Amino acid sequence: MNYRHKIVSVEEALSKIHSGDVIVTGLAASEGKVILEQLHTLYGKVERISVVTCLPMASAPYFQDATYKDTFQMNGWFYTGPMRKGQVNGNISFIPNHLHLAAVKRMDYESANVYIGNATPPDKHGFVSLSLSNVYEKRIIEQADIVILEINPNLPRTFGDMEVHMDEIDYMVEVDYEIPELSDTKPNEKDEKIGQFIADLIHDGDCIQLGIGGIPNAVAAALIHKKDLGIHTEMLTTGLMKLMKQGVVTGKRKNINRGKAVCTFALGTRELYDFIDDNPSIEIRDGHKVNDPYEIGLNDNQVSINTTIEIDLTGQCASESIGTVQYSGTGGQSDTAIGAQRSKNGRSFIALYATASVKSKSGDREVISKIVPTLKPGAGVSLSRNDVDYVVTEYGVASLRGTSISERVKRLIDISHPEFRETLLKEAKEIGYIR
Repeated sequence: MNYRHKIVSVEEALSKIHSGDVIVTGLAASEGKVILEQLHTLYGKVERISVVTCLPMASAPYFQDATYKDTFQMNGWFYTGPMRKGQVNGNISFIPNHLHLAAVKRMDYESANVYIGNATPPDKHGFVSLSLSNVYEKRIIEQADIVILEINPNLPRTFGDMEVHMDEIDYMVEVDYEIPELSDTKPNEKDEKIGQFIADLIHDGDCIQLGIGGIPNAVAAALIHKKDLGIHTEMLTTGLMKLMKQGVVTGKRKNINRGKAVCTFALGTRELYDFIDDNPSIEIRDGHKVNDPYEIGLNDNQVSINTTIEIDLTGQCASESIGTVQYSGTGGQSDTAIGAQRSKNGRSFIALYATASVKSKSGDREVISKIVPTLKPGAGVSLSRNDVDYVVTEYGVASLRGTSISERVKRLIDISHPEFRETLLKEAKEIGYIR
């Protein structure tokens, strides 16, 4: 099927963007990297461009360079390193969200004029695959005025709800760059301790959701001796892929989507991308449904495993900001934690190190407790204390399900670093949490 008439250069694609446009980009490795890296060349030609992103990986000048801050506003559902660096320019702002409702609520507020993402080359029937993410991408494509896709032969073709016919695509830019990867972080000793604590509470046949980083990787490694695990997860990681390769994951005990590993996006190593290419056992589906707590709860024995930056003695989790400074995002933390607890025999885990090394006002390094009497002023509460189940550090596991404030204070202090326990107990009494 002929689609050559839709192919344009990067410059031609950029010429379709006009003052006042609202651009939505693909998530993470699904963003239109080449186009976004040249977006700043419209400076002086357009005004008031809004770019809505999620987990962007490209360090594009339009938001990294302060020269362009009055022309381009970036609004993000989830921050990454480039955004953290660029937010000092004053044209980057966070959109509070639960991931399964992120696009729905944003589009209620502001419709997208332009979608920019990537996809595989069209097949013989004229369908491209969105490849690595459908958190919101297909939903935006269906309502955007202009759809511009970078067509990249290096992308894996994936199954689920990923097909878009070229009739729905306005312009295609042919590219040939390597797909951005997320390195397979090697767990440290603390990660391994936490990973084993969690693995001990996971049973054969459980259905797993894992996030990214050393702790989730340690959990995945510790699950090697389990049997017949299932996957219903927001993000398909390299660690989960390894469990599939090792035969630990079969999905045959799942209530829904039996035998299928269901996710809403994939991000990891090239090995992961090669594994999911043309692999019918993996289905990437609309994040509005995959991350819906009701949908998550339909599988029995659903287990959610996430991390946090700081937790107070009542169970409030600040997982996305350090005080008032935005660091990442809520993502699917609340979606998956609540969904897992809706599940029959489901469990939700929040993991963190007991301490962190930070720079003091004097410039020296000091060790602080990440279990605190109260969160830092201005910290965003990503998971409310009403929705916290298990909390895990390298010192143990605290089950908070159904507990009172005074009961959870004692349990959280028990898994804090020993050097901070006496101080935490004293401060808890001063606040009035316990007598």
